[in-house]
Amino acid sequence: MTINPAAAADVSGLDSVTNARWQARFRAPRITLPDWAPDAPDRCIYLSDETGTVEVYAWDRAEDTHRQVTDRPNGTLSGALSPDGDSIWWFADTDGDEWGEWLVQPFGGGADRPAAAGVQPAYSAGLSIGHRITVIGRSTDDGTQILCSRSDQGSAAVLYEHAESASVGGLSRDETVVAIEHSEHGDARHTALRILATMDGSLLAEKWDGADLGLSSLGFAPVVGDSKLLVSHERRGRPELLIWDVAADTETEIVLDLPGELTGSWYADGTSLLVGHDHTARTELYCYTLGTKSLQRLETPPGVVSRAAARPDGTVEIAWSSSVQPPSIRAIGGGVVLAARGETAPEAFPVQDVWVDGPGGAIHALVARPPRGTAPYATAFLIHGGPESSDEDSYRARRAAYAEAGYAVVHVNYRGSTGYGSTWRDALTGRPGLTECDDIAAVHDWALSSGLADPSRCILTGGSWGGYLTLLGLGTQPQRWAAGVAEVPVADYLAAYEDEMEGLRAFDRALFGGSPTEIEDVYRRSSPISYVDAVRAPVMVMAGANDPRCPLRQIENYLAALAERGHDHEVYRFDAGHGSLVIEETIRQVSVALDFCLRRVPPG
Repeated sequence: MTINPAAAADVSGLDSVTNARWQARFRAPRITLPDWAPDAPDRCIYLSDETGTVEVYAWDRAEDTHRQVTDRPNGTLSGALSPDGDSIWWFADTDGDEWGEWLVQPFGGGADRPAAAGVQPAYSAGLSIGHRITVIGRSTDDGTQILCSRSDQGSAAVLYEHAESASVGGLSRDETVVAIEHSEHGDARHTALRILATMDGSLLAEKWDGADLGLSSLGFAPVVGDSKLLVSHERRGRPELLIWDVAADTETEIVLDLPGELTGSWYADGTSLLVGHDHTARTELYCYTLGTKSLQRLETPPGVVSRAAARPDGTVEIAWSSSVQPPSIRAIGGGVVLAARGETAPEAFPVQDVWVDGPGGAIHALVARPPRGTAPYATAFLIHGGPESSDEDSYRARRAAYAEAGYAVVHVNYRGSTGYGSTWRDALTGRPGLTECDDIAAVHDWALSSGLADPSRCILTGGSWGGYLTLLGLGTQPQRWAAGVAEVPVADYLAAYEDEMEGLRAFDRALFGGSPTEIEDVYRRSSPISYVDAVRAPVMVMAGANDPRCPLRQIENYLAALAERGHDHEVYRFDAGHGSLVIEETIRQVSVALDFCLRRVPPG
């Protein structure tokens, strides 16, 4: 059965109050942490969905004026400011397909124009804007190019190109050098670093830690003449920090006695680092002073800081939420910095931490209980995408919608998830999909034995990689699941590899250990379509017409296989990419999923 894309948002199995409440969590407008121009910090941009679609906005802090920069039917997800704050760059794709070009318009408004002459449309591979020089990364089926566009020249020059994936890692403050993250060694999941001269692309320095040890750029020091680059490394089994003095070719590791994964950014004067510490699905922030090697914890509420940055005056601003409290933009030690115009989202439901013994070690899971009913519950295993991502103690409107409908919700931070060290993240290499499903099965066993979940009423659901794991789990563990909802999934891995964007092909080669022409049997072993005969549960599949990550054709192959077997399934297709930036479309998708679940697996 194919679902009408114009289906009403209300779920027929829920009362009007419940429908209004879960939808309000999506409709409440959200904003991102503002970015500011380094030389004009009162000039900022942010993303907001206050019109119902995610778009770029300009904010003049001195005048406290706001202006909508972009206005497109399917929204806009990427924007950047020039250092002087005079211009706003934004990436123009077509209906969510992620293929496009950078456009620029004046900060105060005006006509858009191509940001760099002669740069053909492509997938974005990073951007770093200077006063005189801009470095633009672009990816196509032929590989990656890093281009240098100069204000005094007519067209962009090629600084770097290679068949393997690469991206822009940042431009030095004096604009003489650029950092490149690359995978010329053949492993896009563990990149190396290269420093090039912007004048002619000549090689100045390189750093690679070897097989299975990634390096990534966190940006040059924001001071003219300072050649230090902040780098993320994983030499001791987790992301940590070091400073690479590129001119001297020396490095200093920053060793901190903190148990989780670390990331960082510079304070504006280059003397301190803002350090993010992610541990057991929650975030802490610290200030690390380079001269004294001292570490000071910054007070943040329990929950998750999705992004943080230090203003030129040293004030730290954060985007924060918890499983109960909706997102807010606030200053540490102060109040709300910026609030979206409109109603505030209702509070949601707390999560409980659970640790489960699994085949590869202890698995961290999060559980949210519905506001009514008693255990054992009908339970939705809501599986995150990525796979290099995680579920956290942050505000999730989708989690709350399932709980409002009467389901317990279980999140599984399976092997492959970030936040638990490099070994955990890389444990699925060579056996993707099946490894994660083993961990989901272990948590499912716990949910049954603990009395949380009703064994006859367990739903497997997720989007992107979570949608892939949903289809794979329905085929490899058919006895566990009463229904499945797979949103924008990988369904036929061989066809997906042929059609997906090149950057994801490179990721897949690193994940599987080669291309399908080299190890076809490994791809088939991890492909949901290989197990379609074993699927027992009814399935709902959602697909985006312009999706470059989980393309439509390979989903249609899986649906055709279900249809040939007369299998009970429903389909929802929408005219966007890998999800939607239009809030009402997102609500329709959640409504369709909830309606399917309530009809197939009533909560009680």
